[in-house]
Amino acid sequence: MSSYREYPWYQVLLRRIGAVTFGILAFPVMLFRRDRARFYSYLYRVWVKTSDKPVWLKQSEQVLAVRNN
Repeated sequence: MSSYREYPWYQVLLRRIGAVTFGILAFPVMLFRRDRARFYSYLYRVWVKTSDKPVWLKQSEQVLAVRNN
């Protein structure tokens, strides 16, 4: 049994709409900044997060599942 809570579909959708909106609005500014990779990495984490479980933990479990099959 997992102690992590899955987000409802509408919350995932709102997070993804927000990530796309921030990405588009910040693009002209981030184009000239050196830390743009960090910013877009953060937006990617917002995009893929669908539960309380940390993104790194979910991705490592997926890798282990692929390796075991």
